[in-house]
Amino acid sequence: MAIAFRRRSLSRILFFIGSALFIKLVVFPQSNSSHQHEIKEHNFIERATRPDKTLNVQRHRFLQARLGRDERDELMIDVIQNGVNDYWERFQKPYILSKETSNTDAQQVASAIDQLLSLNGWVAALCPTLTRPFGQHKYDNAYDDLIRQDHLYYIAIVIHSADHFLVDQLAVIVQMAKRLGTNNLFVSMLDYDSTDSTETLTDLCEAVLTLLGVPFRIRRVPGMTEDPAAAYYPLEEAFMRNLVLEPLRELQQRRNVKFSRVVWLKGFTCPNDILETIKISFLNEAAMVCGMDWAEHNGFFIFSDRWRTRDIEGDQFRQSTSTSQPDAVPPRDRLGSERYAQHLPFQVFCCESGTHVVDPAQSYYQGLRYRAGSDFQNLSRAEGVPMRDPDAPCLDSSQAWFCRDLWVLTAKNGMTELENEADTGVMKKREVIEVAALDPWMERRDAVRVKGANGAEDEVNDKGPDRRPKNADPDANAGSDYDAMSAEEGGEDVPSADDFEKLTIPNSMFRPARILVNPRCPTTYAGVSHTQLARDLFGDGDDAPRGDTSKYILEDWEGAPESFVCQEQKQTGGRKAAKTQRRLGFSINEELKRMPSWT
Repeated sequence: MAIAFRRRSLSRILFFIGSALFIKLVVFPQSNSSHQHEIKEHNFIERATRPDKTLNVQRHRFLQARLGRDERDELMIDVIQNGVNDYWERFQKPYILSKETSNTDAQQVASAIDQLLSLNGWVAALCPTLTRPFGQHKYDNAYDDLIRQDHLYYIAIVIHSADHFLVDQLAVIVQMAKRLGTNNLFVSMLDYDSTDSTETLTDLCEAVLTLLGVPFRIRRVPGMTEDPAAAYYPLEEAFMRNLVLEPLRELQQRRNVKFSRVVWLKGFTCPNDILETIKISFLNEAAMVCGMDWAEHNGFFIFSDRWRTRDIEGDQFRQSTSTSQPDAVPPRDRLGSERYAQHLPFQVFCCESGTHVVDPAQSYYQGLRYRAGSDFQNLSRAEGVPMRDPDAPCLDSSQAWFCRDLWVLTAKNGMTELENEADTGVMKKREVIEVAALDPWMERRDAVRVKGANGAEDEVNDKGPDRRPKNADPDANAGSDYDAMSAEEGGEDVPSADDFEKLTIPNSMFRPARILVNPRCPTTYAGVSHTQLARDLFGDGDDAPRGDTSKYILEDWEGAPESFVCQEQKQTGGRKAAKTQRRLGFSINEELKRMPSWT
């Protein structure tokens, strides 16, 4: 009897242990990764009832995570801890009366944070007073319709030894959280091998976002290589961007949470400028909308970050001043120049200058990732200069790769939709190929229809004179002579686009990627007088009455250029490595054949 009793007891114990493990695995599943702070999947109860897709940090603690923190004790940890305890005992604890005062306490903390950050620099204090076209800063309810839509926004920040503007970026996030709601934002902040006080400031960011209830993941990672000569910046850039997007993909895959827009926050950008760029993105159903960043140089402002920008004809932006004449503004194509002069959004082949907004439904959620070339020369090794074909892929920035991939992906999606539609006014894929084969030198014909901003069919009439200005700028088709080596220094002469043969199947036959630049969203850096820049760019008046949204919408969309200026970094050496230029052909039809290699 005793033996049988012990057997039954052992069986019950094993049964209870097995049941507990089953409940733990099914009802409370853990992340497959070793990181305890990664996004967790829905448990059994949530799946059986209604999956929770909210970004509520009170219910889901894993929505606020800090990875890669240096856990070593500070040199003055005892002094710091004594000060914290003294402040708590004398100024905080005596005034906590009961649970009923918790809301008041939280409000006081939020007000203190807002007041503290509003006094830092120009970000929150001066942004509302800056002049902007169309009165975008004049009216408090200019973005109420956007706020009422209750979208989810993903804010991505990559930091590399940039403590001079991180606090101002935090102030921008706080202001956006106030307007859009703390449960509508997720902040992904990546500290990539910073050597300044960035790590300390990310502690401040963690504290502020935790107190405000904003979901976040703050992560610090070391550099890819300790040897600067072995660092290839485009590869590092792609690595950083993909890493900062990890929570975006985790939230989609594990909790079916999808964001409407991803905001890449760079430098100093006013909150209302970001809201306007988001609004332009929605109205145009754009895949990407970029601001424009400006650097201060010898008392004036010049357009910066030109490595990643190309106008709709594939040419580099000029390094223009903020007070340039209409024939010398950053975009070189005529239509882009005209719209820039009117402070209107204009179409480009590629951009990433300053803060920019990306639609993940047209990019990241379709598997698009940042990538870089692989046949660069590693200067840390004793190897000769590799022989490269004149038509070898461009070794440019990861953003430039992303833009070209976006054009190809958009064309592929357009062709797939046309094949699946029974009766539309858009030409079928086989019709495009047949027409192009009959006339290999054809440009876009009259009445070629492309999808409009409202999803309907818009008629595009592109018949007319060449939009490119004649003899206005001798360097108009040769890219930049600022950011790359000259031919005398070992660089290469860049041929004109007219030297390239026309494609058998023109890029204009494919659905265009909707990539825009919003010139009313300036981004600046440390030491820049944002107020003076605003006056240079926009003057002191309003350009249009309140409530006019037609200015935001681009009616006609151009196809991709058939060649572009390739500014490339052929060797390792970090972001300051020498860059050269050449012009490369770009055929969407040929890229579609190679597409499986990067999807």
